[in-house]
Amino acid sequence: MEITDLRLIFLLAAFLLCCILFLLVGLNIGLRYGRLQESAEWEGGKLESIIKKRLKQSRAVLGGLVSEQLAPLLPGFPFEPGDCRFIGKPVDFLVFKGMNEKEITEVIFLEVKTGTAKNLNDQEKRLREAVKAGHVRWVEYSPE
Repeated sequence: MEITDLRLIFLLAAFLLCCILFLLVGLNIGLRYGRLQESAEWEGGKLESIIKKRLKQSRAVLGGLVSEQLAPLLPGFPFEPGDCRFIGKPVDFLVFKGMNEKEITEVIFLEVKTGTAKNLNDQEKRLREAVKAGHVRWVEYSPE
């Protein structure tokens, strides 16, 4: 091998080393810039807006839960409040129509819907279908 061949190999190796160092430095700078930008977004109000959104959702859920439990006391409620028993899940109330008069004539599964969530969930739909199909029965249990 001649000296010019060795110089060429050395120059190519130095060039490749410089390219690799340049890429590593660029990657490092890019990662740092990305982290700084992400930090600035969180500090610049995005975190605050996320917290406000979550609080609004939480208040809506709590408001719905309170509304469900107080529904028998609201104007226009279709049943006697004393006939209603809150159970919460899978349905909000069992209404024992006529219980106040000591003559129950009907048992009603009542789901209260408030706010924008007016649709039944899957479990509520299955319960509705079971009741409509007549899959309801009486069982007595006496523990020994």
